[in-house]
Amino acid sequence: MNNPGRTETVLSICRKIGRMLRLNLVAIFIFRFSRFAAFIILVKWCSKPPTIPEDCMTIERIHSIPDFLNLKEDWNALLTQSASHVPFLRHEFQVQWWMNLGGGEWDSGDLEILVQRDPDQKLTGISPFFISNQKMQFIGSYEISDYLDLIVAPDNLSRFIREILDYLSTDISPDWKTLDLYNLPENSPSITIMEEAARAAGFQTKLEIIQPAPSVQLPSSWQAYLDSLEDRYRQEISRKIRNADSYFLPVDWYIVNEEHNLDQEIDDFLDLMANNPEKERFLTDQMKKQIKASARAAFDGGWLQLAFLVVGNQKAAGYLNFDFDEKIWIYNSGINSVFENLSPGWVLLSKIINWSIDQGKTELDFMRGDETYKYQFGGIDQNVFHLQIKK
Repeated sequence: MNNPGRTETVLSICRKIGRMLRLNLVAIFIFRFSRFAAFIILVKWCSKPPTIPEDCMTIERIHSIPDFLNLKEDWNALLTQSASHVPFLRHEFQVQWWMNLGGGEWDSGDLEILVQRDPDQKLTGISPFFISNQKMQFIGSYEISDYLDLIVAPDNLSRFIREILDYLSTDISPDWKTLDLYNLPENSPSITIMEEAARAAGFQTKLEIIQPAPSVQLPSSWQAYLDSLEDRYRQEISRKIRNADSYFLPVDWYIVNEEHNLDQEIDDFLDLMANNPEKERFLTDQMKKQIKASARAAFDGGWLQLAFLVVGNQKAAGYLNFDFDEKIWIYNSGINSVFENLSPGWVLLSKIINWSIDQGKTELDFMRGDETYKYQFGGIDQNVFHLQIKK
């Protein structure tokens, strides 16, 4: 027997169940879609390169030799990006200078290297400082390191300098009174930026020229180089080379390589240096140790150029240079006075310049000093600066 009321109730219940099922299906769809959409948004957000806020950069102090040594790979990598890419800022040179305190130029000091790192701990700036008698200076200051500077990419230089000065203004910085920055190259952007930032921070500043540093841009041929010189110097160089070629003893030259005994070659070079009375006084036992260590480090790093002119079987002249960054950096020289009439220094330097041109080197840097021969060989002055910052 049919019951209309009961039938209605059953239909009503079925309709409610249908609505609930539809709602659940919609809810499941929305939930899954929202998760997918959120995932897409997250992927897109994560694929964007992060911007490093200024306040995420950190300054770290390096005091110990082991920590100093551990910086080598990152240090030299950052140096290649720096405005002052010079051999005296190579990690191996800086370490040997510190181990010997510049050949006795300094009696004592404490490492105060300030490094900047980004949030990923990548090295982004180096202030290679040490402190002595409340003076902070570059490691390498200042006699035997012709060029010194901060080690930092140009686009980070302003920020790095600002952070250094901010740090040096705090109570946790070392007890310093003067920041003496010697041997800054004329083309270094650090000079202007550091001076202006220091004044803005309330420090006193003084900027002065220390010495000229002549250099020569090398052309594509030896003849083009000779043609660039004043007539009298071109003729003088050509005459001295002819005299060497016609000398009654054989005249030859070579650059020290792995086949030679480096220690013996360095000793021979120091003996040639000592023939000059002024250089002999300079060559104390400590300084000899320093030069040997620096030359060894440069040799191991692949950028030492130790060259000799040989007359008969005797070394007549020697040049200790650096072959670095497609340039030749003329560092020091020595002459055997027995062969003065042959002008062995001029002859060897001519050989080195000719070789440098053949090797595609771009520049010959005579570095600090206004010795006459540098200009006779075409040197054009750049200046080296000293920036002093006082509290």
